[in-house]
Amino acid sequence: MTIREQILNDIKEAMKAKEIEKRDVLRSLDSMIKNEEIAQGKRDDGLNDEDVISLVKRAIKQRKDSAEQFRKGNRDDLAKKEEQEISFIEKYLPAQISEDEVRVIVEKVVADVGAEGKGDMGKVMGLTMGIIGDTADGAIVRVVVESVLSK
Repeated sequence: MTIREQILNDIKEAMKAKEIEKRDVLRSLDSMIKNEEIAQGKRDDGLNDEDVISLVKRAIKQRKDSAEQFRKGNRDDLAKKEEQEISFIEKYLPAQISEDEVRVIVEKVVADVGAEGKGDMGKVMGLTMGIIGDTADGAIVRVVVESVLSK
């Protein structure tokens, strides 16, 4: 079953269970996928799982940014709503590796390329993200790379 099919199936399940919030979030995600299919001219074929994962990541990032802004504006209720929406859609991402596992990979990349400081951050980030792919959030990788390069 593709990720898109899983999302559509989960929408039906949410409707049956009368989970209004979950249904609405998943419909929003499905709408993003449809819009991207139209933009890429793939409406008949549909997007592959990699493209759908990319859209899921974008949706999560948007919600994280919104939650952060709501917290700055002292609107914890709205921030919690955004975080709940994240919990509904992050299950469509591949399994995420831990920060410790990211650190091991980053340290190996730093040793392999001979990176010595913050000036090598772009090189290390690029190689690390190539290895890690979709299994870790880029923000976490960035923090780990900065930490390792500042030693």
